[in-house]
Amino acid sequence: MAVRPYSTKSTIHLTSISLEKILKSQKNLSKPSPRIWNEYETQFEEVDDQGVRTLNLSHPILRILESCRGTMKEFNQVHTQLMVSGLFQHSLAASRAVKKLCSSPLTVHHAVSLFCRLEEPDAFICNTIIRSYVRLNDPVNAISFYYEQMIGKWVPPNHYTFPLLAKICAEFGSIREGEKTHARVVKFGFELDLFVRNSLIHMYSVCGRIGAARWLFDACSESDLVTWNSMIDGYVKNGEVGVARRLFDEMPERDIVSWNSMIAGYAGIEDLEAMKELFERMPVRDVVSWNCVIDGYARVGQVSVTRELFDQMPFWNVVSWNTMLALYVRSKDYNECLKLFDRMIEGKEAKPNEATLVSVLTACANSGGLDRGIWVHSYIKDNEKIKPDILLSTALLTMYAKCGAMDCAREVFDEMPERSVVSWNSMIMGYGMHGHGRKALEMFLEMEKRGPRPNDATFVCVLCSCTHAGMVLEGWWYFDLMRRVYKIEPKVEHYGCMVDLLGRAGLTRDSEELIKKMPMEAGPALWGALLSACSTHSDLELGEIVGKRLIELEPRDVGPYVLLSNIYAAEGKWDDVENVRKMMREMGLQKAAGSSLVHLGESHSGSFLGDGSVHKKNMVYSMLSEMGAQMKLSCRDYDRMDNL
Repeated sequence: MAVRPYSTKSTIHLTSISLEKILKSQKNLSKPSPRIWNEYETQFEEVDDQGVRTLNLSHPILRILESCRGTMKEFNQVHTQLMVSGLFQHSLAASRAVKKLCSSPLTVHHAVSLFCRLEEPDAFICNTIIRSYVRLNDPVNAISFYYEQMIGKWVPPNHYTFPLLAKICAEFGSIREGEKTHARVVKFGFELDLFVRNSLIHMYSVCGRIGAARWLFDACSESDLVTWNSMIDGYVKNGEVGVARRLFDEMPERDIVSWNSMIAGYAGIEDLEAMKELFERMPVRDVVSWNCVIDGYARVGQVSVTRELFDQMPFWNVVSWNTMLALYVRSKDYNECLKLFDRMIEGKEAKPNEATLVSVLTACANSGGLDRGIWVHSYIKDNEKIKPDILLSTALLTMYAKCGAMDCAREVFDEMPERSVVSWNSMIMGYGMHGHGRKALEMFLEMEKRGPRPNDATFVCVLCSCTHAGMVLEGWWYFDLMRRVYKIEPKVEHYGCMVDLLGRAGLTRDSEELIKKMPMEAGPALWGALLSACSTHSDLELGEIVGKRLIELEPRDVGPYVLLSNIYAAEGKWDDVENVRKMMREMGLQKAAGSSLVHLGESHSGSFLGDGSVHKKNMVYSMLSEMGAQMKLSCRDYDRMDNL
């Protein structure tokens, strides 16, 4: 089949269409490029003596750039206009564009991409990008940019560049990079710049090179208040408070930072007299001054003095509250800690942070305050500013574990992106102390597979779990595993767990042998645990030996006397019971009144047993103990006959 050729008419039609398109495109090209500002506003562009176009910040495109709401779509429109107008390579326009991109953490990498397209970048643009990395706590990329882009493109630094690098080295703790920075400072002739020198003094001080910092301090006669304060703070942080005080006394002038540094130094070494003397001499005090002083008294456990000073403060910040809350937790006054937290919440002067909630959750865990702990958990969920780190999450799951809410504890544990050995230990101990021994051991096996390496505290938790569940064979296995596989030598705590485990199971002789084989001296706690086991399981012969030994170790402790008296009473040796009572009277000892603490909502009720005739009561206790032992024997005989 023959192909039909185009007709002359068709060819003419196609040619006319092509010409029309060409003419239309030429017409569009002849039009000026679309702009986002009016033509008459080009007055903001000027030409200097060398014929170079200059800009000022009033230029419309720069004003529009500053008004961008941070979306990449808006920025790309402005960027396009900079390219079309030929202003992109201008230093002012480029620096404003880079600064705009660096204002958001999400667009810093776009700023680096923009920097790579610049023909002649300057130090200001480089500093802007480095500073953004510092603000993002990303020292690795900051240093990489400096080496790969700034040095790589031969961009000469200015006196703002080196303080930035020194700050990175100080925060990163890299003395090697700090020394390189110092070398470049000398190379580029900035060693006499006061701003640069102060940053190097701070860097060397933070990195522990206080001698190098002092050399810089003495190298130049020109110093300002920042120089003196940096040097004093450096000596304080390196533990040389005496040298810091000599510099403080030599200062030509002081500000509140100078006073606060010295007060913090004396608080750190627990020289409370010198701290108090400076605090009283201060011409002006701020909240930092007060915080340093209450921290000093809190370090040595002076609760009443610390609280008195806290109440005298004109105002508090979150550090003030955290210091007091942590002090009450350390002194085991958990109820006062929770009361103070309530006052903090009601006052609304400072918002709780992660450290605040760790103290509160610890108080809840040790006081059985599950309801308060649940409230804190809700507070964490409802506040975006609270970032649950490992410490806070571990405190939360520990609170649930100690309060018996193991399902909630496991839920918190499973949600943790990262877990410390303390997190695992808390879960193991939680399962163990509430009778879930098998789950505790399963958690340990899971820790061996997926978690950090178990430490000595882990095995204390495991052995305690075996003790609560009465798993003697498992306890022996993990006691051996600790030494054989993990090369952890047992401490007194581990032996204590084993003695308690064997004693509860009635293996008092094995418990005695274990104590005798201990490489360290057995303390009263271990012998007391064995004596208690002897009393419980009616091992009268061993109990008498252990009781006498314990009385020799702790003659002022009433516990061994009472247990030994119970053992004699269980055997019917009433003359020996009376001899023990006589020894107690001669020593001036008496059994403490029994008490119980019941947590009822937000209130506590205590039940106490009055004094009366203490020795008669102890006799009754001994007789009741003997009756209990006889009942146990009777039950065993009954079970034996039933089996027959």
